[in-house]
Amino acid sequence: MSVVLFSDVGFLGIMVVFSSLVGLFLERGHLLMVLLFFETVMLGLFLFLVVSMDVLGFDSYLCLVLVSFAACEAAVGLSLLVSLIRSHGNDFVSILSLYEC
Repeated sequence: MSVVLFSDVGFLGIMVVFSSLVGLFLERGHLLMVLLFFETVMLGLFLFLVVSMDVLGFDSYLCLVLVSFAACEAAVGLSLLVSLIRSHGNDFVSILSLYEC
């Protein structure tokens, strides 16, 4: 009974990752939405990793590493978003160009 529940939750984690990656590729508007999709990918990976580590019987130290990387990614993303809004006035992805320094 519990193995079926764990496989369903693991499948849910994989579906969260793939649906947020599709949303990430389709998003052409705001940078904040892109950062939210990145956080959703990390949440899905964390969910899948917790379930797979529990089913396989491994220690969950890798989950703590993933959560710490997700927190660092969120902090860097928000700081870049604030600096972009202060310099350009909005958070549209279309204003990002390689030709501007």
